[in-house]
Amino acid sequence: MAMTYGNVYVASVAMGAKDLQTLKAFLEAEQHDGPSLIIAYSHCIAHGINMEAPLQHQKALVDSGQWVLYRNNPEAVNEGKNPLTIDSQPKKVSVEQYMNLENRFKMLWRTHPDDAKKYYEHAKEAAKERFESLQFLASRKVNGTEKAEPPKK
Repeated sequence: MAMTYGNVYVASVAMGAKDLQTLKAFLEAEQHDGPSLIIAYSHCIAHGINMEAPLQHQKALVDSGQWVLYRNNPEAVNEGKNPLTIDSQPKKVSVEQYMNLENRFKMLWRTHPDDAKKYYEHAKEAAKERFESLQFLASRKVNGTEKAEPPKK
């Protein structure tokens, strides 16, 4: 929502996934002449993850597509560039693999497998749609020229 204002720097980061992307987002946010918003994923012990390897957990989160890394810098428009840059790569890990790293999801699978299957499928579709929507926004030309078609469902 903040990106629609046109003057807000917005970034989504996960330090364990790409520490250089996180650093770049903070530097760009600091340099931006206007409001900046950085949405940073933070792991939590209540998720039931291996707290000896929390940064690897963040990497799996991003590699599964559940969390997308991006930077939206409004100043890029002044250079004729699209302000949105997606820093995530295509999925490397399945959503199920990522979710099964957390006890809260593993317990659901053990206690209510039919529900778990339905929720896992929904999470997979939501991740795909989120990534496609961001790709669409990142592919648009600036200044109202040659707009791409929205992703097809």
